[in-house]
Amino acid sequence: MNTLMLQQQSLLDALFARPGSPQAAGAVHHLNTWIEPRASRGLMAYQANGHALAERCLPAAYPVVAQLIGQDSVHALARDLWHRHPPVGGDLAQWGDALPAFLSDNEQLAEARYLADVARVEWALHRAASAPDAEADLPSFGRLSTEDPESLTLWLVPGTALIPSDWPVVSLVTAHTSGEPTLAEAGQRVRDRVGETAVVWRQGWRPSVAACPANAFGLLRALQRGAALTEALGEAPADFDFSDWLTQAVHSGLVLGVADATPPPPKTPHTEETP
Repeated sequence: MNTLMLQQQSLLDALFARPGSPQAAGAVHHLNTWIEPRASRGLMAYQANGHALAERCLPAAYPVVAQLIGQDSVHALARDLWHRHPPVGGDLAQWGDALPAFLSDNEQLAEARYLADVARVEWALHRAASAPDAEADLPSFGRLSTEDPESLTLWLVPGTALIPSDWPVVSLVTAHTSGEPTLAEAGQRVRDRVGETAVVWRQGWRPSVAACPANAFGLLRALQRGAALTEALGEAPADFDFSDWLTQAVHSGLVLGVADATPPPPKTPHTEETP
């Protein structure tokens, strides 16, 4: 590794290592062999600026988590995540995806295990906001009555995500964002350990979240992987009202149209070895 690369790596290590840690001290030591010691004051300014950016970006992506744990705690969490999982690109709007797993492994939050799943829902909402634009293709629904359903699938709006949870994650998110249900009702659902599966999608320009009906989960999961409509319907209960579900899904913007199903991968022929 040449000198310039060593300098760049030491600078990154000094910026993202936790202040006061052996890693930070080692990085600063290496830097001081190439720059004047007084430049360390500039490095401290960069570190402080990084913390300030983290404290702004994380609550912006995870507003409900921020409300649940409080401003001081989310700022400390942002600084910790900044050092444990620093950004890998220039767009800080894409930083923070490691938070759900980070919360799941945090022993200090052992009594609030639902936070990790709430974070997963919020990150899905955050990503849905920047999902590709797509317009509904209403005439394509006519294919349902004229073509073989084994060759068709339903086109879900870009950014759609399914997040199963043992906790009432949808209730917790919407209680803080829209007031439905009330915070008291959401808290009771947490105490009752009511599980909910969140479906996240972008409705027009607005990311949305709703509880996925249990009888539609298998169907949606199959549609996400591009399964044929007949296969997807096979994942739903026998009494599933597909027509009613489809009407609501189209109205909400979750389903945009009908498309060709993704063909299954070709099977590799099995050849027996001859002795």
